[in-house]
Amino acid sequence: MYPTISHLLFDLFGINIPLPIQTFGFWVAIAFLAASYVITKELKRKEKEGHLTATTVKEIIGKPLSITDIASSLITGFFIGFKFIEAIFHYAGLVENPQDFILSTRGNFMGGILIAAISVYLKWSDNQKTKLATPKEIEKTVHPFQLVGNMTMIAAVSGIIGAKIFHNLENMGEFLADPIGQLISFSGLTFYGGLIAGAVSVIWYAKKYKINTLHLIDAAAPALMLAYGIGRIGCQMSGDGDWGIDNLAPKPEWMAYFPDWMWSYTFPNNVINAGIPIEGCVGNFCMELANPVWPTAFYEVVMCLLFFSFLWAIRKRIHIPGILFCIYLAMNGVERFFIEKIRINTEYDILGGITQAEIISTCLVLIGIVGSYLLYSRNK
Repeated sequence: MYPTISHLLFDLFGINIPLPIQTFGFWVAIAFLAASYVITKELKRKEKEGHLTATTVKEIIGKPLSITDIASSLITGFFIGFKFIEAIFHYAGLVENPQDFILSTRGNFMGGILIAAISVYLKWSDNQKTKLATPKEIEKTVHPFQLVGNMTMIAAVSGIIGAKIFHNLENMGEFLADPIGQLISFSGLTFYGGLIAGAVSVIWYAKKYKINTLHLIDAAAPALMLAYGIGRIGCQMSGDGDWGIDNLAPKPEWMAYFPDWMWSYTFPNNVINAGIPIEGCVGNFCMELANPVWPTAFYEVVMCLLFFSFLWAIRKRIHIPGILFCIYLAMNGVERFFIEKIRINTEYDILGGITQAEIISTCLVLIGIVGSYLLYSRNK
């Protein structure tokens, strides 16, 4: 397992470069970038085919700096300087535990003041180049694909909030025991919570620019499947707890040419320090599971990349807007429902024991099927 990118580099190249980059966070960032790229390509294609159009917005240029602009530069600059200068002088502390370092109150006060002053000066200097004696209003053309950056940021922020909320609802006991710790922790994220919150926020934002919702979600369908698969690479490589139940069965003959970890794995050096101590290991991540388990994150990577390829292949053949997204919902629901059967998860004491993901995935399959039928009936 590779809790951090430094562990990965050391295993691959034998070099020890202390970097404050966690493996899980690295792959989540890659997932967002990949999704942004795919959505951009799809929005450009849909606009070229006439399904989406650019909008005209009014913008005032030449305004002097406002109090809000100055305050924003001061706060942002101070926080960056406060943490960045502290990180330079205490880099080892940042590398040892980036999460605690960022969320702690430790920092360099003088560094914060210095960077805040530089930030305000740069903002003022830039404003002087564009300021007019009399500000004027202009019309600006905005294409849907030009909003992908903003959509990605909105999806990231709202998605993380939604993922934390759904995780805490699923693990209420842990939340009640340590509410503050559970809220600010970087771990404990539920994909469906992020999907729901992110989707609602992005659709609300897109409506401001009169982007057709059905074409937007169709453009997002392959990207979402790809992002989910890439994100699961981070789960598998870091050992973040998204693994399966015990798998003590011997590896079947047909898997003889595949590595053992594809069948069952103990996740040594996992990032959440679960299991029993590893003999002779020294450092922060020295635990492995007592029994091998199903590597469910790896299975999800494979399935989601295959599903992404399928969605990407059929996207131009489906001419009823919204159906591609319905297909995505159904495929995502089926994949997650069946992977839950061999995965560790908190169960609700209803229907003989059922997980939150099983409930949501079942709903997604039903929505996908019913949605496809209704859209087809309306457009046939």
